[in-house]
Amino acid sequence: MKEFLDETTTGIAQIVEIWEKKLLSLSQQVISEKRNRQNRTTKQILGHLIDSASNNHQRMVRLQYHKELVFPDYRQDNDRWIAIQNYQESHWPDLVRLWKFYNLHMIHLIHNVDAAALQNTWHDFEGTQVTLKQMIAGYLDHLKLHVREIEELIQE
Repeated sequence: MKEFLDETTTGIAQIVEIWEKKLLSLSQQVISEKRNRQNRTTKQILGHLIDSASNNHQRMVRLQYHKELVFPDYRQDNDRWIAIQNYQESHWPDLVRLWKFYNLHMIHLIHNVDAAALQNTWHDFEGTQVTLKQMIAGYLDHLKLHVREIEELIQE
């Protein structure tokens, strides 16, 4: 189990290390004007990743002391979250730092997860049961997905 957790945290750490510098070097056009298939700018994608870290942080902590967790899902409201927080007008270096440090904290949390809780389950808004282990793996996959979207915007 430790190997799985180490692989996940190493993956997160590598993304943060590589992408912090890349993100900070992007032009205003790339971060604020180019849009992906979901009509999101790089600022909005990064804001969404901060929301993901925030929501997953809550679930991962709570799942270590609840065998089953019914906790709000935000997937159906992603665009609402992005709009309410107005990531488009955020100060870019601050947004990048928040993303970086939230992910460094996620690494710390995952390193300290109680292995006995890895089969505890969260129920999403569709009723799907997700184990803590699946959530941890899914977090890294979700991070990779959106980093690829940013890479596509850079290369356009």
